[in-house]
Amino acid sequence: MNVAEVFKNNEKWIAEKLSINPDYFSDLAKGQSPEFLYIGCSDSRVTAEDLMGIQPGQAFVHRNIANLVNNVDLSVMTVLNYAVRHLKVNHIVVCGHYNCGGVKAAMQPADLGILNPWLRNIRDVYRLHKDELNAIADEDARYNRLVELNVQEQCVNLLKTAAVQEAIVHRDLTVQGWVFDIRTGRLIDLKIDFEKILKDITEIYKLY
Repeated sequence: MNVAEVFKNNEKWIAEKLSINPDYFSDLAKGQSPEFLYIGCSDSRVTAEDLMGIQPGQAFVHRNIANLVNNVDLSVMTVLNYAVRHLKVNHIVVCGHYNCGGVKAAMQPADLGILNPWLRNIRDVYRLHKDELNAIADEDARYNRLVELNVQEQCVNLLKTAAVQEAIVHRDLTVQGWVFDIRTGRLIDLKIDFEKILKDITEIYKLY
């Protein structure tokens, strides 16, 4: 794939869309009212619209290495607040994926330079769940479980924010934790029991 091919593909895509609906792009230009905020990994194999089977305009998307929701990351916090308070999304999804390079890199005993502070967030997830993870003998299975637990912790980070707490109170916003299995193409709902997780920490993080 080269740059010229990308622009050829773009022209083909335009023609396909217009053949189905001549007003497709003029309708898109009127604005957006997505149902979802999707927070996913930057991995080139994992694209939100494809795996969810949705069209442009249906999801507001933020991606970073290992799908982190870090409260001092202005990028993800800005996206979150805009999506929740201005676009009024009804669902926030944190979607990780098995065989995540970021998760695996975080657990290697190596100095990764500028990546160190970012990936330390994943090491912190490991620390919180060390007993469970260390009990898993198979390395690949342990990393994949860490992927799931990382998604869970990022969802909890969302629930600590004022914007999300306010939206849950006033309009039943939902937070979802998913994992994409690259080996099968299947999207997995982790069915996280947030009520149980938040039971002992709500008094600490309640803002609204």
